[in-house]
Amino acid sequence: MKTRELNNLGIPKGIAMQAAVEAVRNASAKGLKRPELRTAIAAIVEDPSSAVDDPLWGSLADALQTVFSAQDRYIGRDEPAPWRQWGDGLEAGAVSQMVDACKLPVTVSGALMPDAHLGYGLPIGGVLATKDCVIPYAVGVDIACRMKMTVLDMPVETLDTNQDRLRNAIERETQFGIGASFRKRRQHEVMDADWRVSPITFQNKDKAWKQLGTSGSGNHFVEFGVLTLPVDDLGLAAGTYLALLSHSGSRGTGASVCAHYSSVAKATHPELPRELQNLAWLKLDTQEGQEYWNAMNLMGEYAAANHACIHREIASHLGVEVLLDVENHHNFAWRESHGGEELIVHRKGATPAGQGVLGIIPGSMGTPGYVVRGKGVEESLLSASHGAGRRMSRTAAKKQFRWKEVKKFLDDRGVTLMSAGLDEVPMAYKDIDQVMASQHDLVETVARFDPRLVKMAEAGERPED
Repeated sequence: MKTRELNNLGIPKGIAMQAAVEAVRNASAKGLKRPELRTAIAAIVEDPSSAVDDPLWGSLADALQTVFSAQDRYIGRDEPAPWRQWGDGLEAGAVSQMVDACKLPVTVSGALMPDAHLGYGLPIGGVLATKDCVIPYAVGVDIACRMKMTVLDMPVETLDTNQDRLRNAIERETQFGIGASFRKRRQHEVMDADWRVSPITFQNKDKAWKQLGTSGSGNHFVEFGVLTLPVDDLGLAAGTYLALLSHSGSRGTGASVCAHYSSVAKATHPELPRELQNLAWLKLDTQEGQEYWNAMNLMGEYAAANHACIHREIASHLGVEVLLDVENHHNFAWRESHGGEELIVHRKGATPAGQGVLGIIPGSMGTPGYVVRGKGVEESLLSASHGAGRRMSRTAAKKQFRWKEVKKFLDDRGVTLMSAGLDEVPMAYKDIDQVMASQHDLVETVARFDPRLVKMAEAGERPED
């Protein structure tokens, strides 16, 4: 039985889940079948005291009694912490997750961006400020996922006249997919940092080095396109430029950090009710809290290094100069001052948008993205959306769309797709211009980026030639 099925039967995550997994393993070895296992577990969840002396299920019964007793003592906020939403018609599940997050006793305030959709614990597009603690799942699995744009000293016409040159640069200088790595390792000073800040980063250093400069899977991409700058800004004259845009994070090591410290946080807070278990926190004055905080910051440096390697190697491959770099993290936690006190601000799929701060908000493989400058709105905790946001699940997208219609959509917009999964097609995303309109008070648009040559990880069907 998988942990999801056990959770659906009422087993809380943390120490009770660990006991349940072990008990199921032992019971299965004794010959119990799935229906018998489900019946036994449901009965124990209903009344743990009935099985405390059972040699097969006693450890699970003890763990459940401990957790349920702690939950009975749990005291949340009398009133949810204040929060504000940008955008209309947001997914009900995402709004519900934001409401739940603001019930935590450690929450001070929150905000929900217009690209919001369902996540784990905190919704994607959720911003949460807490006091003296960090929530691993409010940062997310892909710690320090990041956007980076490089404007290249190369004619825009290259996108039409010599696209194969650009295609070859992407193919040669980065790799995509789960487990993607290089035989000849990329070099970057981040590998000279102290990877002993956490046992998880120390154990994964070799893996991280092999994956340095790779792009991952899912919605991660590397693409060339046209940057349109309407007025002189960013140190550039108004006009159109060839630009390289990438989106990826801390790869497998970041995921390992999240998985470990989320488990530690859940075990530390068995009192949390089911809907809040993925929002378990670590106090920053504890060893575990400091380990996670330091590991998270190292993953921030590592994610930045990933992009630096991708952009450095592609520019070198093409033999061109870099005119401009713009980049920003999301999926991170920052120490910031709000309302006169120091808080930990988690941005899970949200772009920092402090006064004058530059950021990148992409659309999809077939729709524009924008370079923006933050307006420093305090109610949003100095944040904006990190993209268009999904309007349907990956499963729904794969069922609903076919490459033939996607190819026409992209052809009409002059986009060449090198590879991607059907779950990442533009129609699976919200209208980026509606999202931008919903946050006009949070950011001002500086420039527009239109993708023209896009590569993402292959998944399932491939685009037709």
